[in-house]
Amino acid sequence: MTQTKVDPFSLEIVKDSLVAIGDEMFYTLGRTSMSPIIYEVLDYACGLTDAKGQLLTQGHGVAGFIGMLSFMVRDVLEKFRDKLHPGDVIIINDPYSGGGSHLSDVGLVMPIFYEGEIVAFSANKAHWTEVGGKDPGSFTNDATEIFQEGLQFPCIKLFDVGVINQALVDLIQANVRFPDLSLGDMWAQVAALRTGERRFYELCERHGKEVVLASIDHLLAHGEQIARKELAALPKGTYEAVDYIDSDGMGNGPFRIQVKVTITDEKFICDFRGSHPQVLGPINCSYTSLVTDVRTIFLAITNPSQDINDGVFRPLEVITDPGLIFSAQRPAPTSNYWESGSAGGDLVWKALAPVLPHRLTAGHFLSVCAVTLSGKHHVTGEPFLIVEPSVGGWGAGEGMDGARGQFCIGDGETYNMPVEIAETRYGVMVDEYSLRCDGAGAGEYIGGSGVVRSYRALSDNQTVTVTFGRHKFLPWGVRGGEAGSPNEFYVEKANGEIDGPFGIYPRYPLNKGDVVKLVTATGGGYGHPFDRPADKVALDAKNGFISIEQAERKFGVIVNPATYEVLAETAERRGYRSRQEERTANE
Repeated sequence: MTQTKVDPFSLEIVKDSLVAIGDEMFYTLGRTSMSPIIYEVLDYACGLTDAKGQLLTQGHGVAGFIGMLSFMVRDVLEKFRDKLHPGDVIIINDPYSGGGSHLSDVGLVMPIFYEGEIVAFSANKAHWTEVGGKDPGSFTNDATEIFQEGLQFPCIKLFDVGVINQALVDLIQANVRFPDLSLGDMWAQVAALRTGERRFYELCERHGKEVVLASIDHLLAHGEQIARKELAALPKGTYEAVDYIDSDGMGNGPFRIQVKVTITDEKFICDFRGSHPQVLGPINCSYTSLVTDVRTIFLAITNPSQDINDGVFRPLEVITDPGLIFSAQRPAPTSNYWESGSAGGDLVWKALAPVLPHRLTAGHFLSVCAVTLSGKHHVTGEPFLIVEPSVGGWGAGEGMDGARGQFCIGDGETYNMPVEIAETRYGVMVDEYSLRCDGAGAGEYIGGSGVVRSYRALSDNQTVTVTFGRHKFLPWGVRGGEAGSPNEFYVEKANGEIDGPFGIYPRYPLNKGDVVKLVTATGGGYGHPFDRPADKVALDAKNGFISIEQAERKFGVIVNPATYEVLAETAERRGYRSRQEERTANE
């Protein structure tokens, strides 16, 4: 077969056009969706693959979806092979194969034809507010099998040659609590798919099919070339890390997890064998989910600014045995898959942070810290449902304090519910939204603050399901930096009682006046706290990030509480503390 030669200008034009198509698909879905979890939080992903299912471009959104689109397309190819036609749309959320995450993340795939041949696929994945199941919001934290978690779409046709499968639509409408939202989001996804199909067709019309396909091959090869160039600069060797997942939500745990990262001239190998088997509760993840979380860290290590395509990940190899907490098999529940998936990526991060300080910080709050709050609106009496992630603290790094109030790495470019939206649409009032200034994560560079977000119930018989991982095993420090603080939540009842702290709790009952107080972790510190300049410590105290007492106890800095000036005794205090630690180490 003769290979089409393409001039470098056309290559760049086609490459940038593909990226633009992914972005347009992303904006189309966000602007036409019905659910705040999509148009406010941006819990979705859109992109294109080639005819083999290799990812070409993916719009910004959930980092935990990096690469899931290509797994979906490959599942479609394996099942339908030569039974795909123009106008087909396949729906899939099976977490054990192409779906990759949990049932709430519904994927749609459309083959793109040009001159009678499949030349690409348009695909997206979006978190539906509801897919049925035993609890409002569909993902819960005490499911024991997948059948409790909602409707399963096992790679089936939603459209067949452009004709809607109305029976399937009727089935969805009858099984979800908020059909207008779920079906509205489905149609938004269809609109995004068709946008991708139309733009790719126009690209072929403008440049010719052969030029476009040759440019795709070049795009993937270029991604691989960049990744291998960065791989060559990494320190070669084997690095290991061990950590624990708190609980499965059923009272079991903790669960030991481990990784062995081997970096060679040709490969970046992450071996998770020996980690805990899949568990009873819904914190299991699929192999697909593990791969996507590891891809996020791999990208951060090699080239964070690189446009995403499957060529970038060709040097990466992820190994695990079937049936582990990282590679769950049917019918294991996966509602809260991020607790294990993100933990897998975090293990790679933890193993390499000491040797790659210019790219990797100390540990962060890690968990999505998901909140599902439901009830009836205090004015309209209509049912409402809040489904949202929470922000928290990131770890400090070389030359930088940790970021405050950001989303976890699995959430990526997402947002939480604005206070105004929450108070307008739902039966709650936001009593507090502030930084958590607890002094944790001390170091030469300090961990970023978590946040406190409090919802006051404005009607009786509300329930809140909270999944806050990293409740017992804290964000880790690096090079002498202290660990951060736990993710946790409390319930302050109208009668003055305080219940908690909790990490994972299903359907906690709330009545009018009760407040659920959500508190996320401060990130880990970097470097010894005594190496932080005294004037910075005094400024931290003045800004309220630490107390006067913590300044002295953790950092050895004595601060005047009236003026926040550093007192002369600080030098002696720091010197004595350092000598004392040196003697202890020698003994």
